[in-house]
Amino acid sequence: MTAEFGLAALWLAAALAAFQLIAGSLALTERGAPLAGAVRPVAVVQGLLTLIAFVALILVFANTDLSVKLVAMNSHSMKPLIFKIAGAWGNHEGSMLLWVTVMSLAGGFVALVERRLPERTMLATLAGQAFVSLGFYAFLLISSNPFERLPVVPVEGNGLNPLLQDLGLAFHPPTLYLGYVGLSIAFSFAIGALITREVGPAFARAMRPWVLGAWIFLTLGITAGSYWAYYELGWGGWWFWDPVENASLMPWLAATALLHSASVLASRNALRAWTVMLGVVAFSMSMIGTFLVRSGILTSVHAFAVDPERGSFILGLLAIYIGGALVLFGLRAGTVTEGQRFAPVSRESALVVNNVALSAILGIVLFGTLYPLVTEAFDTKVSVGPPYFNPMGAIFFIPMLLVLAVGPLLRWRRDSLGRVRKILLIPAAVLAVAVVALLIFSDVKVLPFLGLALAPALAIASLVPLRGRNLRRTPLATWGMVVAHFGIAVALFGMASESAFSVERLVAMRAGDSTEIGPWKVRLEAVEPVAGPNWTALEARMVARYESGSGTTILPQARSFWSPPQQTTESALLTRWNGQLYAVLGGETPAASGPGRWQVRLWWKPFVSMIWYGGVLIALGGVLAVIGRTWSDVKRIVARDKIAYRRERQGR
Repeated sequence: MTAEFGLAALWLAAALAAFQLIAGSLALTERGAPLAGAVRPVAVVQGLLTLIAFVALILVFANTDLSVKLVAMNSHSMKPLIFKIAGAWGNHEGSMLLWVTVMSLAGGFVALVERRLPERTMLATLAGQAFVSLGFYAFLLISSNPFERLPVVPVEGNGLNPLLQDLGLAFHPPTLYLGYVGLSIAFSFAIGALITREVGPAFARAMRPWVLGAWIFLTLGITAGSYWAYYELGWGGWWFWDPVENASLMPWLAATALLHSASVLASRNALRAWTVMLGVVAFSMSMIGTFLVRSGILTSVHAFAVDPERGSFILGLLAIYIGGALVLFGLRAGTVTEGQRFAPVSRESALVVNNVALSAILGIVLFGTLYPLVTEAFDTKVSVGPPYFNPMGAIFFIPMLLVLAVGPLLRWRRDSLGRVRKILLIPAAVLAVAVVALLIFSDVKVLPFLGLALAPALAIASLVPLRGRNLRRTPLATWGMVVAHFGIAVALFGMASESAFSVERLVAMRAGDSTEIGPWKVRLEAVEPVAGPNWTALEARMVARYESGSGTTILPQARSFWSPPQQTTESALLTRWNGQLYAVLGGETPAASGPGRWQVRLWWKPFVSMIWYGGVLIALGGVLAVIGRTWSDVKRIVARDKIAYRRERQGR
């Protein structure tokens, strides 16, 4: 009955989404005004119903109810509980239910707490959110029912893809989805503002926390996904420009541009049309990413759907939402006033330059991701990878970093470079010293060279906005900017170091053999069989010594899962402050007599951990900013209500 209960809740939520769309649209007219009071409560109830449906799905997975088709295809009675639960969203149908759940809960939360927008704009926003949700309800209920029963209950389930049976993948998709779907709120805000022609600071202030929240979760999701791919797949790299990786990067780039644009509109009443357009583009990138992952046109551990009909359904939704939003923007863009102007040298101009750079990088990634798919449709296979993405992205990324160092120091509206010249002397000196040191002591390629030179200068420049301030009274939003920009410098240093200084070694070793890589000496002690709850493995026991230090045992494994049958590589990582030793166990090479040799792949990756530390710092900066902005908005609302109350009492 749990599955039927969840399905009933899902149908009822879909019906309420249809009512919310109709009521919200009619409430914008004089004759439908009485329906306005029902829109917010319906949005809240709809969110609760989808949450009930998702909890029901988790329960059938936790209980291994094999009469449910989705459970039988993606779970197994012997699987650890955490991976049984993760199996609820580690597949196509479950992940789409998670998508709808987050979208509906976000819409309900907006309806519950948002009071800054004019009521007409709020009604249009909730109607837009219902319109988006309704398409995904239809997709779930018509094409991807997660609660479908089997006519014959199997004795045992197939089990979850072993590559997804990892704690990183248990939490990575929900985090990423909170970011993806959070951008649907920005999309709905943009649609609502266009419908009512009320694009201004109030609209930006209302949208900004939602964009910031989505951006934080996207940052954490991408960071966690990168680290998972790094240690789980055994390839030794942290980013491969895989189309599915790009599918998560594109919304992040658009959300970053939108976040800064919304801040300009909220604070200085500028960039009105640009902000609305980015609101549409950001969610459009989430939709395109969804299509790439679930249409079956990609082969990846992330790509769930292989049914062309599902891909066509999503493509139809993509055309309706993106096409409709762009048509609406084209019709109403002329009614969006220009807003306040600003000088070429000002903080607004710096933000515009960075927005243009982010948009250009987004275009480069989008083109590089879709181009091979287009050529394959014409029976021509083309591979687009780092030789395209790295230099093309750097053309805009490097200037963006330079502007990022200067922009926060500029004043709003109008400023001069002469005023900040002295302030920038220290970052400029650090940059010069880094360049000279790299030229003398290292021999690295151009892009790592630029990254290693710019990272310390950007780190110093990110701290300069705190100069002369009372740190205890500095607004949290300013701290958030500083921490996020410092995190970019840290991540950049990790990326450049990994690219410039990584050392790889592939060796064939018997028990007792030793090898050296970088400052490490590694000895293979033994290779022994071990067993887990739903797998067996060959485990290499290796002792690694850094220079002349004491030995540390590392245990890379080659695992074999039996449901579904699949082999995976479990790398072993040994982390120091200055990098990671990365070890992978391969197969055995038979010998004519005596024990064979084991293939062992080793990497020494200086400062590679800085990549993920930087990602966490960037997200932390976002958390500080959203707390600071929310607190400021709360104080502003309380002050406004106090003034209104005093005026009301004086009027009496």
